[in-house]
Amino acid sequence: MPSDLLEQIRLSGDLPRHVAIIMDGNGRWARERGKPREFGHRAGMRAVRDTVEGAIEAGVEVLTLFAFSQENWHRPEGEVRALMTLLELYVRRERRDLKEKGVEVRALGDLHRLGPRTRAALGGAVEYTRGGTTLRLNLAISYGARAEIVHAARVLAERVQRGTLIPAEIDEDLFSSHLYTAGFPDPDLLIRTSGEFRISNFMLWQLAYTELHVCSVLWPDFSRENLYDAIAEYQRRERRFGRVAAS
Repeated sequence: MPSDLLEQIRLSGDLPRHVAIIMDGNGRWARERGKPREFGHRAGMRAVRDTVEGAIEAGVEVLTLFAFSQENWHRPEGEVRALMTLLELYVRRERRDLKEKGVEVRALGDLHRLGPRTRAALGGAVEYTRGGTTLRLNLAISYGARAEIVHAARVLAERVQRGTLIPAEIDEDLFSSHLYTAGFPDPDLLIRTSGEFRISNFMLWQLAYTELHVCSVLWPDFSRENLYDAIAEYQRRERRFGRVAAS
């Protein structure tokens, strides 16, 4: 049965088209239980499943999850290996259910840094779910926003060098079309778990006018009800995009 909060946000009508989430707190969750960090990462997979289902129920069009940053490569080798194994496990185990629910999986980031087994598992899920129209699920993996912006600038500079583009033709729309998120609307709502007030090099260009919601819940404890609560708060805000509100 849909929760009262879900019914409330459905009736409001002002739903965020694109929700992005910085999934933070796995390590702290595990430490509080006297377990290794990998235990927290594994528990976080349950929260991913519940959040995806909640996004579908709420009518969100695009859900982007910050799964692994470029900075995460500097973590201990054993933790990185465990994270990659969990990623492979998630996409292989969940892809059939995601496809049945109409979820199309995309991967955003510098995927060349992934190992061949991880790339194969991720690519298989992307191909298997292609064409889903209920929800676009973006997994930001080996992702860094500064590197993304530099990559887009480099591609445009190469076009100028080849003579196929003049600098005066470069505007925000053209630049955006060379980011990993080309074809998606910018996030309307960014959720960060664990109570930390940081963007952590995530979607710096795309978050220019995004509404921010920080909750104290650690990621493994995050549920669809927490998602609904964030959406309900978003619906209570007035988005002006730098303009003056209408009188």
